[in-house]
Amino acid sequence: MIEYVKGELTELTPALAVVEAGGVGYGLNISLNTFSAIQGKQQVKLYVHEALVTGGRDDSFTLYGFASRQERELYRQLITVSGVGANTARMILSSIAPQELCNVIATGNERMLKSVKGIGLRTAQRIIVDLKDKIEAPLFAPQEGGGAANQTSAGMGAAQRVVRDEAIGALTMLGFSPAPSAKVVSAILQEQPDLPVEQVVKMALKQIK
Repeated sequence: MIEYVKGELTELTPALAVVEAGGVGYGLNISLNTFSAIQGKQQVKLYVHEALVTGGRDDSFTLYGFASRQERELYRQLITVSGVGANTARMILSSIAPQELCNVIATGNERMLKSVKGIGLRTAQRIIVDLKDKIEAPLFAPQEGGGAANQTSAGMGAAQRVVRDEAIGALTMLGFSPAPSAKVVSAILQEQPDLPVEQVVKMALKQIK
């Protein structure tokens, strides 16, 4: 079992980090919370959750990386809830910061959970019921949240186009179609052109259909 990967951060997008350790490049799926925590760093340490799916047409082995043990534990708690899969749990952690999520669960805030793409009322209620007595909110450090959300890449500066492309790539990796993702991301950047990519993705997760 892999506990963590420590090494050079060679590639980073809002949804994927590649860490080279011992001559091997490990591709780890990450949340926006982890992206924010490691952005700009050369050396990183990511705590790993391994997901092995067998029995289907093709077996798959996926690594998820987290900037802290606490975020990984919260992720593991989420995937124990019926109806919450690996990608849904990552989307929850990309939409709501860990400490805020703990408060949401502790206070039974169904409305906030329902704001996450793919989370309906029943799933939100199930998360609260199943995890309310298990979450240790003080373990999680506060995280900064994101902001609100029309243009194509034409007229954008180079840096803005990079943000746009990275945000669309992240949303695609999270399971959204590129065309509606591009429309929502462009609209957000039209309104707030200086937003960093993680905040663009957070806002898009609340708006994309």
